[in-house]
Order: sequence, then structure tokens, then C-alpha cells
Amino acid sequence: MADEQLTMTFDPNTIEHLGVRLYTTLPPVLAELIANAYDADADWVKITLLDKDDSKKIIVEDNGDGMSFDDVDNKFLHIGRNRRDEDEDKPTAKGRKVIGKKGLGKLSFFGIAHEIAIVTKKGGKENAFEMSWEGIQKAEKDYNPPIIKKDEDCSKDEKGTTITLTEIQRVSAFSSDQLASSLSKMFIIDADFKIIVRHNDEEPITIDNESKFAEIDKEVEWKIPDDSEYESDYEKKDEVTGYLLASKKPISPRTNMRGIVLFSRKKLVNLPEYFSDSTSSHFFSYLTGWLEVDFIDDLDEDVIATNRQSLNWNHPEIEKLRTYLQGLLGWLQSDWRKKRAQIREDELEKKTGMKIGEWRETIPENINRDLDPIISALIKDSELSQEQTVGSLKGLQNIIKPYPYFHWRNLHSTLQAVVFDYYKSEDYYTAVFEGAKKYINEVKAKSGEAITDRALLENVFSLKNPKLSVTDSFQKPDGNSFEEDTTKNITEGHRMLALALWQAFRSPIAHEEVSDLRDSGLFTEQDCLDALSLLSHLFSRLDRSVSPTP
Repeated sequence: MADEQLTMTFDPNTIEHLGVRLYTTLPPVLAELIANAYDADADWVKITLLDKDDSKKIIVEDNGDGMSFDDVDNKFLHIGRNRRDEDEDKPTAKGRKVIGKKGLGKLSFFGIAHEIAIVTKKGGKENAFEMSWEGIQKAEKDYNPPIIKKDEDCSKDEKGTTITLTEIQRVSAFSSDQLASSLSKMFIIDADFKIIVRHNDEEPITIDNESKFAEIDKEVEWKIPDDSEYESDYEKKDEVTGYLLASKKPISPRTNMRGIVLFSRKKLVNLPEYFSDSTSSHFFSYLTGWLEVDFIDDLDEDVIATNRQSLNWNHPEIEKLRTYLQGLLGWLQSDWRKKRAQIREDELEKKTGMKIGEWRETIPENINRDLDPIISALIKDSELSQEQTVGSLKGLQNIIKPYPYFHWRNLHSTLQAVVFDYYKSEDYYTAVFEGAKKYINEVKAKSGEAITDRALLENVFSLKNPKLSVTDSFQKPDGNSFEEDTTKNITEGHRMLALALWQAFRSPIAHEEVSDLRDSGLFTEQDCLDALSLLSHLFSRLDRSVSPTP
């Protein structure tokens, strides 16, 4: 076995800068190993964190295709090997697009661990070898990892790779919850690929796409592009796909979830951001989610940073992507405000019985326009408590009642009860007609006269022998009665006003069909309201009328 060697050829600076310095925390290192398992067509990858005693160990196991001895020597240990160029970027047997590209992922080991043991099985053969940071440091150019097993027989059903990391350079305690949360944000996880994390003997955690949003209280969701109505001539817009959401409350900065993450080939390529220099809107503190932009991996020039946390936004094609994303976020903000307002409105209606939508449907368009910013401040943009919002809305509804033009007239209660349903149905002629008819009946009842209509009004409010006086219950501030001419003018004016309304709204039905009068447009809403105000005045005078003083 001494005559057969595994060889890793490298520039020591490469290991230093792209291994130890580039990967210094646990999630990015393990993300590289997960990506390797995915590229190897594994169904699952299991990560076990062990720290029962003073030492720490991490085991990463998958059931992927595994590696032959030749694969290890010529592919795995080949620093900077571009797998996509060599394999012509063909999909795997399972149809997966390969994540790995630069051949630098295996260097990530040394960012957190000084000793690595690798066991891999493929085609009924098992190979095992070890790598150490100290050994690499001592080597000048070629490093020969110690071989533990070479092409030893194993079951042909056995396949996959197990990597054990020891001499962990990490002081803080392991946490499967924290690791699972971090890893969930670094991958789009297919249904046919499971990532499982376990700490010592604790229950294992299976990571899925929902794990990303475990701490987010969702309120509005969008599937892109299906739920987007943003219009754009960007030629790649249909290839930008994903899932975005807005939370009910501002997302805590500690979650690192504010903003949209970009993925290519299922792995993170750009940390959460808003793709704009202007992020003053509080909408951005509610927005999170991910978008897949796989087409960037097909560009001739590599636009993904080595640590896969940012894109080269100066590249012409990536600039176009950024412009599109800025526009999409603008549309999202507008749509969020509408949907959030509707959600909050529905919640208020459910909990309080306030039918805000129905109320606003009864309000004229010009008033609704003025109401929009007020409602927006209370429902869409406000951080008021529900109790405060409900109190404010009820106060607003008391000021602007349904059909406000009608209520603002403050009509006599008897008249309101008779005419309101006709007014609501926009039957303006009948509203006044029924109001005038009710007035005639009230005059008949109070005066005791048996005659009707015009004769009734002429008789009850006559100058010579009135049955009811609309002035005798009043006197001047000095205690004296009004002058005779004053009484005469008021009485005669009252009678003439009552007769005029009777003549204008009661008499026409003797010559015309009510439907023609109603539907002709001769009697508008404004005519109706003005006439009802006059009738309201007559009802009030009638309430205060008395039998004339002898």
C-alpha cells in the first residue's frame, strides 16, 4: 500500500485563503458537504453533532454515488477542478443540476476542523483516507493523505460517503436547532432530498423549506411568477421563480431573514437584500423569501462569489436582473398594502362585526377618495392596537354614516323612517312622494279633519279660521306676541310651502305613471334631498303647532 498514494497538489496560499479564512463557521462548511451529497444523487444526508465529552466531532453521512479510488485521487483531491467543464455540465442521473463548480468546497473542512477522515463506497469497493491541517502545512506542494483502505470489498448495495471532522476549532456548544435553522436558509430543498441534523442522542431534525420561516408569522404570501402582476419586458422574468412572504409584525433583525435571498441550482448565491439603495419604507422590515435564478449559472462569466453569498452586480446581465427585482419589489409593496388592509379589515369585521367594506359601498365616490388616506392610516399603515383601531373606525363611522348625504340632512325622524328605503334604492321620486303623503296623514291626524290632500292643507292652515297654528306656541323674548302681519306671513308661507310640495310630488301621479316619473331622471338625488329637507321643516312645524288662540 505504501507504493500507492493519493496526491493533492496545491498552492499553500490556496488552502489558507480559500479554506481556513473563507469558512470560519459551521453552517457554510456543512453546506459544502451537503452540496456534494446532492451532486452525488444522494437521497439523504445526515449530520451528527457529537460533544458528549470535552472533544467535539461532526459526522456527515450520505447515500450518494460515492467515489472510487480514482475518483478520490483525480477528482476529489483535485483543487480547482471545474466539474461542469469536465462533465459538460450534464444533469446527474436523477436529473439534478450540479451545484459544485469551482472544486474548492473540500477546502472548507479546514475552516473549522484540523482532522478529517473520509470513507466512501462505490461499485462494491470501499476506500478510506485521512487529511490533516498540520500535514498540509508541512507539505510544500504535494500532499499525500494517509490511506486507510483501498478498494476493499463491500456489498454492491452499499454506497455513499461518510466524512468525520475532528479537532474542531469551535468553543461554543453544538445546537441542532440553530444549525438546522441556518442550513434551511442556505438551500432550496427538494422533496427527494432530505437533510437531517442530530445532536448526540436527541431527536433528529429533518430540514425542509418551511424551516426557513419557523420564526415568521406569515400574513401575505406570493408564488413567483404566478401571483405577480408586475409588468416587465425583462427577457428572463419567467425564469425568476420562488416564494415570498410578508410577516404580520416586523421581522427581527437577529433572524437574518429580512430581504429576499437568491438561489441558483438550489443553493444560496446572494444573502437577503432588497436590490435597492432606498429601503426607507417599513415594508422592507416585513418582507422575506427566496427566488431561484438558475440562469445565472449558464452565463459564460462566473458571477457568483467564491463564498456564494453575493453576486457580481456590475455584470451587465446581473444589472438587468437587479433592475427587474427592483421593479418587482415596488409592485410587491403596493400589493402588500392592499392585501394587508383587506386581511386586517376582515379580521376587524370578524371580531367586531364592523362591515367596513359594506359601509364604504354606501358612501359617495368623492367622500371615499377623501376617506382613503384616513382608512389607510388606520388599517394599512398603522401600528395601532386593534382596540385603538376599532375605536377610531367607530368614531369615523359615527361621523360618516352609511348614505351620509341623507343622514347629514338630519331629517325629522318620522320622515326618515318612511323614506329611507326608497332613497337607498335610488327611487328618489317615490321617496319624496311617500314623505309628502305621510305629512298629509300627520296633518289630518293632528287636526282631526276628515278631508284630504289640497283641501286639507287649505283648511287646516287657512288665514281666517285655521285648525292649527304654527306660530301661537312662540312669543318674542319680551313676552309679547308677534305682530299680526308677521303671524299672517308665516302662516301663509307655511301653507303655500306645504301646497307646493303636494303639488310637485303628490299631484303628478294623477297624470303620469310613477315608474315614468321615477325613471325619467326628472327627480335627481339632489332634488330628493332638497325636497326632503323642506318636508322635514314642515314636519317640525307640525310637531310644534297648536290649536289657535281664540
